Amino acid sequence: MTRTLRVVVPTPAHSQLSEPLTYASELPLAAGCLVRVPLGRREVCGVVWDAEDGAAEVLAADKIKAIGGPLGDIAPLSSNWRQLVTFAANYYQRSLGEVALAALPPQLRELDAGQLARRLKRARADASEAAPAQGPPLTPEQADALAAIRAEAGPFLLFGATGSGKTEVYLNAVQELLAREPDAQALVLVPEINLTPQLQARFVERFGANAVVPLHSGMTNPQRLRSWLAAHAGQARIVLGTRMAIFASLPKLRLIVVDEEHDPSYKQQEGARYSARDLAVYRARLEGAKVVLGSATPSLESWQACDRGRYRLLEMPSRVGAGALPRVRLVDMNQQPKHTLFSAPLMAAIRERVARGEQSLVFLNRRGYAPVLACGACDWRSDCPHCSAYRVFHKIDRTLRCHHCGYTERVPRACPACGNVDIAPLGRGTERLEEQLAELLADATRPDGTPARVARMDADSTRQKGALEQQLAQVHAGEVDVLVGTQMVTKGHDFRRITLVAAVNPDSALFSSDFRAPERLFSLLMQAAGRAGRDAAQASASEMWVQTWHPQHPLFAALKKHDFPAFAAQQLKERQQAAMPPFAYQAVLRAEARTQEVAQQFLQAAADSAPGLEGSEHVFVYAPVPMTVQRVANVERAQLLLESGSRPALQAFLADWQARLQSVRPRGLIRWAVDVDPLVI
Repeated sequence: MTRTLRVVVPTPAHSQLSEPLTYASELPLAAGCLVRVPLGRREVCGVVWDAEDGAAEVLAADKIKAIGGPLGDIAPLSSNWRQLVTFAANYYQRSLGEVALAALPPQLRELDAGQLARRLKRARADASEAAPAQGPPLTPEQADALAAIRAEAGPFLLFGATGSGKTEVYLNAVQELLAREPDAQALVLVPEINLTPQLQARFVERFGANAVVPLHSGMTNPQRLRSWLAAHAGQARIVLGTRMAIFASLPKLRLIVVDEEHDPSYKQQEGARYSARDLAVYRARLEGAKVVLGSATPSLESWQACDRGRYRLLEMPSRVGAGALPRVRLVDMNQQPKHTLFSAPLMAAIRERVARGEQSLVFLNRRGYAPVLACGACDWRSDCPHCSAYRVFHKIDRTLRCHHCGYTERVPRACPACGNVDIAPLGRGTERLEEQLAELLADATRPDGTPARVARMDADSTRQKGALEQQLAQVHAGEVDVLVGTQMVTKGHDFRRITLVAAVNPDSALFSSDFRAPERLFSLLMQAAGRAGRDAAQASASEMWVQTWHPQHPLFAALKKHDFPAFAAQQLKERQQAAMPPFAYQAVLRAEARTQEVAQQFLQAAADSAPGLEGSEHVFVYAPVPMTVQRVANVERAQLLLESGSRPALQAFLADWQARLQSVRPRGLIRWAVDVDPLVI
């Protein structure tokens, strides 16, 4: 008998085909089956979303296309996985097809049945039982945290100081799970790809290489397919990945760990703008699994959830081995000579570390040599012709590079506007910091009499395959005395020899228009401080230096005491008074067009259509404005903000708004997107 099935296919966010399509099938395929189906003139991969929907005779036969057949010998995706995708699509205002198909490895859609069979066979051959070699003894704080995870339902917020051994708690929680349930699976999320190798090494050491599979965007398509198949078949016991791994198919999922849960990298900024951290909490509830969110500086949303009793707070304030957190020293730059980059006391402290054979970390959140190249005779700046931003000067390859659209040119010999040869860099990036530190330490020597060695680690220096691992190995081996880098070096790394960390210019975030800027800065500084003194033998001499023009700012008072609770309380009080998240809920409608006028015309029409929509009486719609970086790659960008004291009201409004947004779309609009719970406004 011919049956009809509803199949989700890959569709854009605002396509008219946002719902599952009906296809005919001679086979009784279960919901969750992967199938090939015709869509227009091409054949695509789809997911059977609903089980058998009745006989085909109820619809005109010529209007129903037949499926091309199931996609190899792959077990159906579970109902919990489909419910996760449905929730994410609805909450983040995307189509089912966009979320569902983006969650599958790209190569899965391209392979035939024979190729898939070979892949599955290889995945089964690679699989093995997790075999734990025991870890170190637990501290009392670690043991208490683990006991709570074992006994209670959660969700849990593991609030542990840097170096308190949160990773060991994760390892033991997974170890106990696998010992208790032979076929159980665990999902461990990290915020960035560069943190994956070192954490993977810890898990492989404990559980064996074949029990752990990575899943992140830096993998090749064949690698991603292999990991996905192993997880979907239940053969991979532990999946370790970045935010995309939240959608991994794990039929026996029993534990989710979100390391550095505060990190903004868990929020997708393109396509379906989901928060992997928030979906982790939802998925754990859906699967009947436990979820552990870990951080030394939790997000204010998670901290407030503990205050309100929604999360269980687990505290580990002490460092493993009785090591102390570094002493925080503020340098008042108002008292330093004009144009000082590195204050004399800071340089003296770095020299002392070099002489003792210890390491220092200097970080600045700006890569490149200088933010801008400028002419001394006219007003020319190295702006990008395609974006409303400057191209950054990269001295190492003599280029001007836009960090927004990627447009790159060789540095001109003279000013393009007036011909003046006196063009010079303004401001400093990590490349320039590396160069100047090397000059300042030219006469500094290590205990063996060899010169001090300065190295840089940022998105530019780690661009080549294997470069990150090589640089990390050099730091761990003591081949680097002073490491210069962006915030990528302040997260999660266990540098045992670093005893000094310096923040050169952190003040720009203190007075930002972004209300989340102080939270991000405090988190960054606390995380950076945590890289120092991780070896208990050197902890008493470890220091965090902060060069600031505003040493009396209350943020630094909390930093000196390593007092996150005090900082969080002050920030939450300000947020509550201003009715800002987490005491209110936000969404942003963004528009892109060839002209700013068209973008804002669409947004204004969208705002005008708001009255009368469901929940509109509880939603405030702000006026459209250009985005901070108004133009990127010759595309003009604008946005409007929506705010509500009620999450359900905002969700109802957004769902009802979608049809009107389609109807007011003007000619010339390139794309538009809704960002729910935005981190950047």
